[in-house]
Amino acid sequence: MTKKRKTFTAAEKAKIALEAIRGELTLAQISSKYDVHATQINNWKKQALKQLPEAFTNQAKQVQVDHESELQLLYEQIGRLKIENDFLKKKCDVFT
Repeated sequence: MTKKRKTFTAAEKAKIALEAIRGELTLAQISSKYDVHATQINNWKKQALKQLPEAFTNQAKQVQVDHESELQLLYEQIGRLKIENDFLKKKCDVFT
């Protein structure tokens, strides 16, 4: 008899990993509570602890810098298109 694999969402994995990090329950208790193998809980816990410092980096500032550079490029493109448009309007006036 085969047992169907259970899939967990990222939110469920985070919840289980957080519970393992807290240490209020043993791995065996968490394992039986969520029907997940203890090795998998340890893997999720290690992954959560590894990615935790990245959550506190200043990503908002980096995103804002990226937006500013993208905005500058768009303004340059708008300027070029405006010049081309004005040029084409002048050329159209010559022929009409």
